[in-house]
Amino acid sequence: MENNVWLWIVAIVVVLAYILYARLITTRNKVQESMSDVDVQLKKRYDLIPNMLNMAAKFMEHEKTLMTELADLRTRAMQNTFVGSPKEKMELENLLNQKLQDFKISLENYPDLKSNQTMMTAMQSMNEVEEHIAAARRFYNANVNELKNQVDIFPSSLVAHLLSISYENFPFFQATEAEKQPINSQDYFK
Repeated sequence: MENNVWLWIVAIVVVLAYILYARLITTRNKVQESMSDVDVQLKKRYDLIPNMLNMAAKFMEHEKTLMTELADLRTRAMQNTFVGSPKEKMELENLLNQKLQDFKISLENYPDLKSNQTMMTAMQSMNEVEEHIAAARRFYNANVNELKNQVDIFPSSLVAHLLSISYENFPFFQATEAEKQPINSQDYFK
């Protein structure tokens, strides 16, 4: 009788450990999937940037440095995937975001360009892509948070530690200091 009790206890512990293990792996895979979703949305942005730059180049000859920087950042960001360094990828994306905002502000100085239907359509597409990127980042952050909770909270923390499952390789997307600053409406009325 006593052997049966120990057998049941061992069986229950093994089943619980497996359930915790499966949950950790599923959550880690969700984080990786959501990273891929962010990359898909970023690819849309990368494809849209050259079209916008080509249209704007005709109007903005003296803004060439900004457009060159944007094109360079786009190329660097496309070459860096989450596989290498998620932190570096996020830094490049934040820099690209900042330059895109500078580009949008400088477009305000060109009424002919702003009224061009093709440019207006491209800007609307860019705004939609940016919204999709923001949504994908929120989804990624939610999955990273879920993994973090599972790795930190007992009893799944024991299984995570035994299997060396960590969230350290998956940083949160966070707003940069520049993005946290209040918007100066004077920038839009130059």
